[in-house]
Amino acid sequence: MNGPFTRLYTFTLRLAAHRHAPRYLAGLSFAESSFFPIPPDVMLMPMALAQPRNAMRFALITTIASVLGGVLGYIIGYFAMELVEPWIVSAGYGGALEQAREWFLIYGFWVVLIAGFSPVPYKAFTLAAGGLALPLLPFVLASIVGRGSRFFLVAALVGWGGPKVEPYLKQYLDWIGWATVALLVVAYFVYLH
Repeated sequence: MNGPFTRLYTFTLRLAAHRHAPRYLAGLSFAESSFFPIPPDVMLMPMALAQPRNAMRFALITTIASVLGGVLGYIIGYFAMELVEPWIVSAGYGGALEQAREWFLIYGFWVVLIAGFSPVPYKAFTLAAGGLALPLLPFVLASIVGRGSRFFLVAALVGWGGPKVEPYLKQYLDWIGWATVALLVVAYFVYLH
C-alpha cells in the first residue's frame, strides 16, 4: 500500500500534466511568497518531471510569480505590518519574522538573496523587508537572484534526472517525505525557538 507522500506525489504528478498546470504553478508561487504556507517546489518538481523539455519555462514562471508575490508581501509589510503581525505570530511564523528582522539589521540586501534560495519561510522576509522599509529595488533584485537560482536549480536537476531517477524516487518517497518532515521539525525548534 502506498504511503501519504506517494499518494500526494501521484496526485501532484497528474495535476502537473493538466493543461492549466502553469497557471496553478504561478498562483501557488505568488501566494507562497506573501501568505500561503506551501512552497511552489512541490508543484514545480513534478511538472519538470512530467515535462522535462519545459522545465526551464516552469522555473521562469515560478520565479516571476514568486517575486511578484514577494512584492505583495513587501507592500503588506510596508503599509500594514501592525495589522498583519498578530496573524503572522498566531500562524506560527513569529519566530521567523523576528529572525528576519534581526538578519535585516545585520545583513540587509544579502539576507533577501539567501532567504530566496533557502527553505526558510520567504514570506517572513518579504513582510519584514516592507515593515523595515528596505529599499524596494534591491529587495526585488535580491529576490530575483535568490528565488530564480533556487527554482532553476530544482527544475534543472529534476528535468535532467527525472526519467532516470523517478523509479528510485517512487520507491523511497515516503521515507524521504517523513525524513524531510523530521528535519523541518528539528530545524523549527533549533532556529526559531
